Amino acid sequence: MKRAIFPGTFDPFTIGHYSIVMRGLNLFDEIIIGIGVNISKKTLFSVEKRIEMIEHTFRDEPRVKVQSYNSLTVDFAQSVDAGFVLRGLRSVGDFEYERSIADANHKLIGVETILLFTESEYSYISSTVVRDLISYGKDISMFLPPN
Repeated sequence: MKRAIFPGTFDPFTIGHYSIVMRGLNLFDEIIIGIGVNISKKTLFSVEKRIEMIEHTFRDEPRVKVQSYNSLTVDFAQSVDAGFVLRGLRSVGDFEYERSIADANHKLIGVETILLFTESEYSYISSTVVRDLISYGKDISMFLPPN
């Protein structure tokens, strides 16, 4: 079985994230969306609420699982027996950051990182932008996945 993790904070999980997961399902038998717990990050939604929202989004897709983790991403990958880390790229800056982490993760446990370019219509969307819109009471439905 080809299992991948899709790690992130996902505060909130956007239509861009959803697109990466759905496209990733063409490559993997199972994707585990891993919500990393980072106590130094100020989040809008609790971990439990983020899990609930993402599980609801993928309620009809049994190949997608959701769980939180409080460790290095590479250790999470190993703990769920994932041979791949799935990541999305919006920009060249994302590539530089992801490349260094991918190299370290591969050196540590041999996990491969698969990078998918964000579809152009979603490239400007980030969880930070969506959180800002929420804080000003704006309608964010166009930035969120179905369900």
